[in-house]
Amino acid sequence: MDTDNIYEALRVSHDIQRKLCRRLLRASPQGGKRQEIYAELKIELAAHAAAEERYLYAPILMDDMGLNSSRHALAEHHEIDELVEKLGKAEATGGEWLAAAKKLSEEVHHHLKEEERKFFQVSGKILTETQKSRLARQYNKDYERMKVVLRG
Repeated sequence: MDTDNIYEALRVSHDIQRKLCRRLLRASPQGGKRQEIYAELKIELAAHAAAEERYLYAPILMDDMGLNSSRHALAEHHEIDELVEKLGKAEATGGEWLAAAKKLSEEVHHHLKEEERKFFQVSGKILTETQKSRLARQYNKDYERMKVVLRG
């Protein structure tokens, strides 16, 4: 992942998340495809959230102007974590699974849209161009590291 600033770096993962959510909802309940895509999405969401919280939310939390938007974004990450856990407990061939997958996909799409349209603008006013570049490097390194850690 070669990106010049934190927002470009995050959008790469955001696009992966959107694609995985679409694939998850289209996956057949037979043959284990749902579980395979779920596992990939779970790792992607967790690795992204961990690195994003460390290298975007934390610095923005330190600025009064970014406090409320950071808290809101963190709360949405927590909601997504809970939806991922709920989906993981659902039977992949049942109707409960599809309802949980739809709810997760909706929340992920909502969060990404809100983050890209609101949070990026607020944080963009707080961070310097140098910080945006440095944070991108730190985010990318941690994001890749977390994917390895989460895959076990």
